[in-house]
Amino acid sequence: MPNLEKSMNSTASEVIIPSADATGVVEAAVSPSAGQAAQPEEAEQTEQTEQTAKSDIAAAQDPTSRTKPKADRLRTAEPVLEKLFALYPHLFGVQFLPLKLGIFQELLARHPEDFKRDTLKAALGIHTRSTRYLQSVAAGNPRHDLDGAVVEAVAPEHVYLSLLELFRRRQARSREDLRPKFCAQLVAAFVASGLSRQDYLLRVQNSDAEATLLLEEALAMYAEKTARIEALLTAFESSGKTRQEFADMYGINPRDLDAAIGQQRRLGAQAVLK
Repeated sequence: MPNLEKSMNSTASEVIIPSADATGVVEAAVSPSAGQAAQPEEAEQTEQTEQTAKSDIAAAQDPTSRTKPKADRLRTAEPVLEKLFALYPHLFGVQFLPLKLGIFQELLARHPEDFKRDTLKAALGIHTRSTRYLQSVAAGNPRHDLDGAVVEAVAPEHVYLSLLELFRRRQARSREDLRPKFCAQLVAAFVASGLSRQDYLLRVQNSDAEATLLLEEALAMYAEKTARIEALLTAFESSGKTRQEFADMYGINPRDLDAAIGQQRRLGAQAVLK
């Protein structure tokens, strides 16, 4: 099966076993309640219900699980990943889709003869830490159940954690400063969340001081840009001028004015929906 081989090779080449200080930036398997910060130990979990979360967190904190060679993990998980691909190619195939929270338990219940708890947990851990999966989460794709149906949106904190982990991986391989691009992605994720600045920061807060500083700088730049747009539109609306006349008077491109009007309308629509 060429697609299976391609998918397996891609997963194996992209997965990175996080170090102890990086585990907090991988998508959390159990969604924190509103206002609760994502905790580092959640990154070692795979999709599970809250009833089993505590025991799985304890297992994730076992130092032996982090020192086990990467090759051994992949070798153990490979047959399980192959089975997941065969059963659910729409989730584990060419395109990786964000998985429904609790899908670990559903897989065990639906396929008791095919999967064992420990090996399934390891396989899902590798899958959800792969670059392709994180990219899907970071893009804001919704979560899907085993039948491929959309069940819910990915939580803003999971989008943020995925963006942060992807940034770290890319920056480690690049001599270019990727922070400006990362900040732009953070702003886009913040706007898509529909949350206020305070609520967003509360949802995504973590112990990484540098990451928090970058986020605060990105949101500050966005707030400054939004304020400039609001001031520009206020001046335009009170001027009584046409678009072209106003643009000529202030020496701006009419297209920039149109873009500002469009952005202000989108922000207004989001405010109404809140």
